[in-house]
Amino acid sequence: MPTSLPDALAELAALEDPKSRAINERHGDAHGVNLTKLRGLAKRIGTDPALARELWSSGDVAGQLLGILLAKPRDLSADELDAMVRGTLSAKAHDWVVAYLVKKSPRAEELRERWNEDPDPDARAGAWSLTTVRVVKSPEGLDLDALLDRIERELADAPGREQWAMNETLAQIGIQHPALRDRAIAIGERLQVLADYPVPPNCTSPFAPLWIAEMVRRQV
Repeated sequence: MPTSLPDALAELAALEDPKSRAINERHGDAHGVNLTKLRGLAKRIGTDPALARELWSSGDVAGQLLGILLAKPRDLSADELDAMVRGTLSAKAHDWVVAYLVKKSPRAEELRERWNEDPDPDARAGAWSLTTVRVVKSPEGLDLDALLDRIERELADAPGREQWAMNETLAQIGIQHPALRDRAIAIGERLQVLADYPVPPNCTSPFAPLWIAEMVRRQV
């Protein structure tokens, strides 16, 4: 039986937990729903593009996250995905739109090119995330030297979300392309972006020189 928007929002409200809200708000997500429980709700409802659109437009932060999980990437036009990236209500929603919808869409390359020089840093962050996929999976046609030139110019002063995505591109160029590895490491060393980022034990640092070195070590 299909779930209505009021029913879905009521179920999300029932999952609200003050401890989860405190944790989520520290990471830019103003809701109190445990993400494991949210995923469980999404699994129970199943794919529902119509409800996904309603949830996205509801103005509810957790509702947007649930809507992303219920959506079908191929059903969303480039303009719809563009509007979603610009209209996210939380950091997690931005991450999920790019990871779960844009990257799985046949319109991903179109959007990468559209967002590449966009005035909106959230859109540019999406472009960098998509560029990282190309660097790893299909680098043919990319000017990797030009990408490194741009990263060297812009990384240090980029807004947080864009900086994170751009740094991932830098690291993956160094990991995946040995001929450019020394240059990627040198850029990271000079700029020191994320050099002091706190990392739990046994986790890899996002600081590009350390990240590259660790991933290359694992390849041996």
